[in-house]
Amino acid sequence: MAAITEAAIRELAARRGRSAPITSCYLDVDGRRLVRKQDLEREVEQALRTLRAKAGGDPSVEKDAERIDRYIRTELDRSRVRGVAIFACSADDLWEVVELPVRVRTRVTVNQAPAVGQLEALLQDHEPMGVLLVDRQRIRMFVFELGELVERFEHVEELPRELDVRGLRDRGGEQHAQLLEAHTQQHLRKAAQTAFDVWSQQRFEHLAIGTPDDLVAQLEASLHPYLRERLCGRLPVPVTAPHDEVLAAAQEMEAEVERRREAEVVDRLRAEVASGRRGVAGLADTLEALGDRRIDMLVVSDGYSAPGWRCEPCGRLAAIGRRCAHCGQEMVEVEDVVEDAIEEALAQSSKVEICVGNADLDVLGRIGALLRY
Repeated sequence: MAAITEAAIRELAARRGRSAPITSCYLDVDGRRLVRKQDLEREVEQALRTLRAKAGGDPSVEKDAERIDRYIRTELDRSRVRGVAIFACSADDLWEVVELPVRVRTRVTVNQAPAVGQLEALLQDHEPMGVLLVDRQRIRMFVFELGELVERFEHVEELPRELDVRGLRDRGGEQHAQLLEAHTQQHLRKAAQTAFDVWSQQRFEHLAIGTPDDLVAQLEASLHPYLRERLCGRLPVPVTAPHDEVLAAAQEMEAEVERRREAEVVDRLRAEVASGRRGVAGLADTLEALGDRRIDMLVVSDGYSAPGWRCEPCGRLAAIGRRCAHCGQEMVEVEDVVEDAIEEALAQSSKVEICVGNADLDVLGRIGALLRY
């Protein structure tokens, strides 16, 4: 899978192990945490030990473990990779590797479908963001995505001699002030056009700006309406800030945007649950709505997991077994019914919102859903 996209995740979630179960392996390979090669090897050994324990002697899963071990030891380049997601089924010739510039939680699962919950959470938490830094002479445009900040445009425009700020102060005069204002407006229009050009080439969902207070209104007014809709806030960094400082500010803004969005979703869920209309909360009721294909958006606390049951004949998930309440058949126990619910929701083309540290969602049972009807 060349890139993480919603379509790619949904396509992966729809896969099913025909001849054998599918191995899903997330590995934190961050060199800042696992500095030495031995540290990485211990992390992988522990994960594969867990994987083999879950395999139950299945030869396909055993081969998956061997191939994962070989890939990490001989193929992985950690210079630009901090997390890896691997989906494998040797019996069905499935091998998908997603190398990520951000960390993941080390976790392995063996199931009939890939465990894509962490990928979905990453995609939501790291929506592409444009970063536009402007003063009266400089323009810098970046795109921040999946923890990486790439500078796409930089321009320094020397002020004409007659508009030099020092000369203007010495000479004064309304004409010079008007010329300077006209030059500034032209410069800001160029900055706005630059942002639109970058957005046209590489779409981003949010736009953060960094500019002096006296230029904010003019810059925002110069932006294309598509970009004004995407404004998410101001960055407290000057246009001359070093790359690391801009990166840190973009990371803080990204976290703020995500928490705002999550809070809005959970507030809406609370209201719908309280009204008894288009909202359910708690594992049992959410799984029931999922089985009825009524879910518009599944809302889950990040890291939430719980054992549960799956009915193979009718495909329903349940918090309590062993007999299916709908078809009466005996169900099979699953290690993490929450992960299965995420995959099933994606397969039904429902939206999935993974919330980090939202206390209101925790009170609701750490899982809920906004319903279609």
